[in-house]
Amino acid sequence: MDVEAAKMIGAGLAVIALAGVGVGIGNIFSALVTSIARNPAARGEVFGIGILGFALTEAIALFALVVALLLLFAL
Repeated sequence: MDVEAAKMIGAGLAVIALAGVGVGIGNIFSALVTSIARNPAARGEVFGIGILGFALTEAIALFALVVALLLLFAL
């Protein structure tokens, strides 16, 4: 196996994390909408926590993307 093939396989494995991130973001916003629908008065408190969860989950996606790009272009 040459180095280019190993780079492609490694980058593909690094990007698998993006599927989990998509599921996680879907769960976060599903729970956010459900909680606001059940208790509209708590929207101010719940919305901030939901956005924080989104940002932290999205950070995982950015880390996975950076790792994939580093594997493809830096080594």
